[in-house]
Amino acid sequence: MFLIHCITSAYAMRALDLVLLRSFVVVAEQRSMTAAAQLLHVTQGAVSQQIRRLEEVLGAALLIRDRRGIRLAPTGERLFIKAQQMLALNQQIWADVNSGAIQGQVRLGVPYDLAGAWIAPALKSFIEALPQVELSLKCGASTDLKTEVDNGSLDLAIIEETVADASGECLSIERLVWVGASGGTAFLKTPLAVSLVADTCAFREPVIAALQQQERQWKMVFESGSLETTVAMVNSDLAVSVWLKSAVPPGLEILPMEARLPELPGFVISLLRPKGTASAAVEELVRCVHGRVRSG
Repeated sequence: MFLIHCITSAYAMRALDLVLLRSFVVVAEQRSMTAAAQLLHVTQGAVSQQIRRLEEVLGAALLIRDRRGIRLAPTGERLFIKAQQMLALNQQIWADVNSGAIQGQVRLGVPYDLAGAWIAPALKSFIEALPQVELSLKCGASTDLKTEVDNGSLDLAIIEETVADASGECLSIERLVWVGASGGTAFLKTPLAVSLVADTCAFREPVIAALQQQERQWKMVFESGSLETTVAMVNSDLAVSVWLKSAVPPGLEILPMEARLPELPGFVISLLRPKGTASAAVEELVRCVHGRVRSG
């Protein structure tokens, strides 16, 4: 019995806290304590303390901080992949045990331009984890989606906001870029033909303001409400458009500085949810969205 007690105590001493590992993985992926704190919904000081505790448990430095930012120390490099695997296994066990118990519906709203490849990894992870939950996806303008979250018509929404007007949980800050057809010349024409998905597009006012500040002659065309129509028109070199850099559709290209189009502001991709306690299914979808953001 004494031997068994000693062995049990030894293994307990060597146990790794998954909360500490998750903080380490997020810091390693973001290369920033501030960005990690935003994703983890804690203060920067809390993240720093968690990293220190993990370093104390392992008896080695995991991060190197210098003027260039944060990078992984040799021990951190070895831990990083293993920690990712452990967190993934933990998530898989959690899903296997709870998937049968969690049912219901989750209603998610996403802007048109993020409804494809951008959100697909998160939705795939969610459906695999909770196959019995009914997931409904609604596409719309960010302003409309925000209203539906406020009135309870949606359980979650991912929206695009200017940095100054951001109101939700910041998932990432993205660069807004001009795009055109590959090898196209639409950006050379006067007036500049600009195509946006709809007149309620979150990018519309900043784009117009930037063009007016540059005193560029322009005209708005093809505000059809259809993402496919906008992509087709731009791909046909009939107009230019704007997209978040991470969401530029295949076949279109980011226009270079030589195009001399006005600089555009950064935008925040925000996660909105109604006030109050969320269901287990909604919390799982939030975790999947966070995982998509961390994986880039």
